[in-house]
Amino acid sequence: MEAFSSKDMALKAQKKILSQMANKSVVQMFIDDTSSEILDELYRVSKEYTGNRSEAQKVVKDLIKVVVKIAVLFRHNRFNDEELKLAQNFQKKLHQGAMTAISFHEVDFTFDKAVMSEILKESRDMLLKLVNTHLTPKSHRRINHVFNHYADPELLTQLYNTSGPLKHHLTKICNGLNKLLEDGTL
Repeated sequence: MEAFSSKDMALKAQKKILSQMANKSVVQMFIDDTSSEILDELYRVSKEYTGNRSEAQKVVKDLIKVVVKIAVLFRHNRFNDEELKLAQNFQKKLHQGAMTAISFHEVDFTFDKAVMSEILKESRDMLLKLVNTHLTPKSHRRINHVFNHYADPELLTQLYNTSGPLKHHLTKICNGLNKLLEDGTL
């Protein structure tokens, strides 16, 4: 006899529905205003860097879908003890990445694209390991898409160029990250 669980079925339905509805109203259920502002700036960075509006939308939409799905998994206590430890390590890595991004922004001539890119790649790998058994290969591709896009050394170089066109976006992103760190959200 096959094992049926209405709880598992509800979780799958919720993840599917939320992935179909990655718009502002759904995002506000899971993502605070400061994070939303950071996402808006990340969209603008991607749009200006790629020159492609639809690609920028896809990257941010993929990011939102992943965040929402992981939030649903946490709300339903789907992670075991080992995965929760990995989630804590991932959170520490995100914190380190935020602190590094802010430091590179605030202290001139300290930016190192290899360091920033490596932090993002390590974060990606941790996240993929965390959700390995919980999300589909399509969601894994979304995670790779987002992290590979923002870990691109050329994008990072343009973003941290002190006289470049993306500098004002970086300032807004770092201001948002500072606020999240101060609030204890990140």
